Amino acid sequence: MVSKMPEELSSFKGAERKRLENYLKEGRLVEVRNSRRNVPSLLIGAGVSTKVNANIGTSPGKDDLQGELLKAKVAVDSGADALMDLSVDGKSRELWRILLQEFPVPLGTVPIYQVYSSRKLDFTLEDYLKELEGQCRQGVDFVTIHAGITRDAVKHARKRLIPVTSRGGCFLAAWMKKNKSENPLYEGYDQILEILKEYEVTISLGDALRPACLHDATDQAQLAELKTLGKLTKRAWKAGVKVIVEGPGHVPLDQIEYNVKIQKKICHGAPFYVLGPLVTDIALGYDHITSAIGGAVAGMHGADFLCYVTPSEHLGLPSIDDVKEGVVASKIAAHAADIVKLGRRERDDEMSKARKRLDWDTMFKLCIDTSVKYKHPELSNGGECTMCGKYCALKIGKDI
Repeated sequence: MVSKMPEELSSFKGAERKRLENYLKEGRLVEVRNSRRNVPSLLIGAGVSTKVNANIGTSPGKDDLQGELLKAKVAVDSGADALMDLSVDGKSRELWRILLQEFPVPLGTVPIYQVYSSRKLDFTLEDYLKELEGQCRQGVDFVTIHAGITRDAVKHARKRLIPVTSRGGCFLAAWMKKNKSENPLYEGYDQILEILKEYEVTISLGDALRPACLHDATDQAQLAELKTLGKLTKRAWKAGVKVIVEGPGHVPLDQIEYNVKIQKKICHGAPFYVLGPLVTDIALGYDHITSAIGGAVAGMHGADFLCYVTPSEHLGLPSIDDVKEGVVASKIAAHAADIVKLGRRERDDEMSKARKRLDWDTMFKLCIDTSVKYKHPELSNGGECTMCGKYCALKIGKDI
């Protein structure tokens, strides 16, 4: 199947285009797309805009396929650049089939979820490889693989307030304890890479020991796994496999810059994919805000891919409204980061010009959530809003 030129890359010319092509060769920029899908690749990494991922998926407690498909549509319509299915049970394969056929954005999965849900702690490396290849053959574009969690790294987690928060990491830590053996994904890493190379699927190196709270941020367990991920990154590149590296998690504001820079150093500049990071642990019901704060700071310092967090984080499966709020919050964070990281302020300046004119039609077209216009049908071009009414500074200012 012929790969389409990424729209974002085709917009660059001359020296800037050459620079991005060099980043692709170096692994600092990746094109996320399975060779079996006839959709534009998504560029993630150095020199391009910060991207946003939205998670969806069924669970044993709520197996609603149509509901998750509607969430996926809302996420993409709200600006999500990619989707990840985190289903641990139920109708995941049917969900992937529809998403891959009807949604022109990359789809990511976590194969250990399906392996564990069917075999629990009795799975083998062969079971995992079979599942992985099946998902790649179906068309999945990127996969989270927790190959960096080792028996030695797990020992450090015992000192934590919350030892393991990653679902995949928990499955593998339990498997290693039961079988008294090393992580099969670590030991079988070369076989995993062979499958990914065949389908041109991007590996997202999972942070199985990411901190679950501020207390555990940037600790020995996290950094021990990160060192392993750095080595796995080079092995993937050598095998011809595209790499992004996942990161924390819960991180206080003053540690975010260090986390980004140490990841970039240890993982040789590979694109960095962060969940949040969440900058406080007490915002139940509002973690899309804590995530946006952390995501903006992380993106400003070089994070490339933000995984959205919804208001339902730590509470349950998100609603459709939660999904939209999570995507919009992450898009705001990504754009705020790109203003600093890439100097992309043109849209903001156009918004300011329209605001000066009280040109509401243009303002609504330029804003991140264009549906906001439906909440304010009373606004029309040249008219002031109800904040100041006839005392509008912008309107009075025209006469000065």
